[in-house]
Amino acid sequence: MCNSNNNEPSKQGSDLKKELKELALTKRMCFLIGSGASMPAIHLMSSYKSDDPEIANEKLLKEVKNVSSKLIRNKIKQNHIPTVLKNYKDLITTISNILTKSNSRNTPNNATIFTTNYDLFIEKALDEILPQTPLIFNDGAKGYFNRYLDGANFNKSFSYRGLNDNYIDELPSISLIKPHGSVNWKKDNNQILVTNNVERDPVVVKPTGYEDQETFLNNHFHDMLRIFQLELDKPQSVLFVIGFSFQDQHISQMIRRALNNRELIIECLCYGEDDEETILKNLGMQDKPRSNLHMIKPKSLGLEHITLSDLCNILKGD
Repeated sequence: MCNSNNNEPSKQGSDLKKELKELALTKRMCFLIGSGASMPAIHLMSSYKSDDPEIANEKLLKEVKNVSSKLIRNKIKQNHIPTVLKNYKDLITTISNILTKSNSRNTPNNATIFTTNYDLFIEKALDEILPQTPLIFNDGAKGYFNRYLDGANFNKSFSYRGLNDNYIDELPSISLIKPHGSVNWKKDNNQILVTNNVERDPVVVKPTGYEDQETFLNNHFHDMLRIFQLELDKPQSVLFVIGFSFQDQHISQMIRRALNNRELIIECLCYGEDDEETILKNLGMQDKPRSNLHMIKPKSLGLEHITLSDLCNILKGD
């Protein structure tokens, strides 16, 4: 594996791609998706230059709400939205195909997507894909007219029972965990309601640099982080990281702790060649070699940059 943190020989190109795909087929799949995955439809926080972080936060939230409203209303033929949506749809379809191919007796038939983004690209992609696949989607919400979030709802599996009860097949499923909230969430007394709209005052944790304090003060967000930590602690898991720089201190702490699980493999796909240094610094791991943390640079895959589209192609075997 291409890993600058240990003394293992580097693998390049096709060999590396094959190994990454094999991990997806044989391990418990988890994904950590950051704001870079929604570029260029939604800009990064660093794009909003302002001496006042609150102003920058408001500008970013306004853009996320604007793009998400277009997704809900199918007004997506502009501003790179179609390309980014296609990338997310490819990811969901690829995950579904891998789960279908995997032997559920040996590999869990569930994948977990953990994202700090509060846009609705993943939800829109799922909405368009689910009618054509046997995939089950679980966002932790329960209800009919009113869907409320509850961390206990993630502890579920879904099966298809034969007409004569002569067999039971576990259905492939994706769990979506959004610890920083979503623009279609709103507070309803002491609960979080998932709506079909972009809310005027949505339940989101803004990227202020103090997400760890805000997140852990909220019971729901604490539950989401705990559930993700439990996923990483499970045996034979692989975490694919894309579009994420680990500036969130609480998530960096979770990853450092999770690396103590030697059965966990983390494949961190760097957007640019220089991103490895930044990521390791944010993780606080410049001088802490870990054999199960692999930094994948673009050149090792014959690419200029690694995007969400590239990850999809790797997992598909293209």
